[in-house]
Amino acid sequence: MNRRLIWFVFLALPCIVACGPPRSNHLVIGAKNFTEQVVLGELLAQHIEARTGLPVERRFYLAGSYICQQALLAGRIDGYVEYTGTALTAIFKQPLDSDAARVREKTAALYEQRFHVRQFPSLGFENTFAMVVRPDTAESLTSPSLSAAVTAAGNWTLGVGYEFEQRPDGLSRLKSVYGLHFSGKPRVMDLGLLYRALLEKQVDIIAANSTDGPIAVNHLAILADDLHAFPPYEAVPVFREDALRRWPLVASAIEELDGKITADDMRAMNQAVDGEHLEVADVVRAFRRKRGL
Repeated sequence: MNRRLIWFVFLALPCIVACGPPRSNHLVIGAKNFTEQVVLGELLAQHIEARTGLPVERRFYLAGSYICQQALLAGRIDGYVEYTGTALTAIFKQPLDSDAARVREKTAALYEQRFHVRQFPSLGFENTFAMVVRPDTAESLTSPSLSAAVTAAGNWTLGVGYEFEQRPDGLSRLKSVYGLHFSGKPRVMDLGLLYRALLEKQVDIIAANSTDGPIAVNHLAILADDLHAFPPYEAVPVFREDALRRWPLVASAIEELDGKITADDMRAMNQAVDGEHLEVADVVRAFRRKRGL
């Protein structure tokens, strides 16, 4: 090898190293940018630390499924909690499917085949889209369902988050299945503002999440998805296989969380953070004590 080539390799080496995926000396857990995700990320982190003794870095408030997925593939995080319906449609671009077991099996296989990522069993609940209205609105319908809302919806203003308006399993799916049409364009806003807008009658119906804390606290009503427009959204941890090989105790720690969280548990934790303004870490510690974790 001549001197010029040696000098080129020497200069290029730092760039090659810098462009590679960053590998941490400890496990990194990610989460999307809303309360439930941060709670679930903290739950994974605390439980792994307690069971394995490994230090866990938190990288929370990543902006949505796309960013979390890219961070996972790049090795910037080692795992996070995803929802099966979101994985099916937003990550793998597969047709919608309302069968929970079939969706779970399909996403698990696709994660492994395409990305060498392991999908763990459900944490025990699903967080599906929920079309939420005030109690008086629900009482004005023949039944609290989306089918019964078709005629009345023409007079309603809809409030949505940014993802719901754009996702194939969101607003377009809702309209195509039910033929729903609302008054004017949807009001698009941050998820945290949706409930305030509904309670203050700035909008009449919102596209929220079924495990949101404010639903029960404010005695709001969910209109039943009686035609099954939305796919199942079971909460499942997904982890890089290379991380699980590097830290073998992590997999058994995650498996202990199988089926441990009910939808009511998740609503209560979300409300404790959003409504009671408690620290996420404290809420998770209290839940783990309650469940003997």
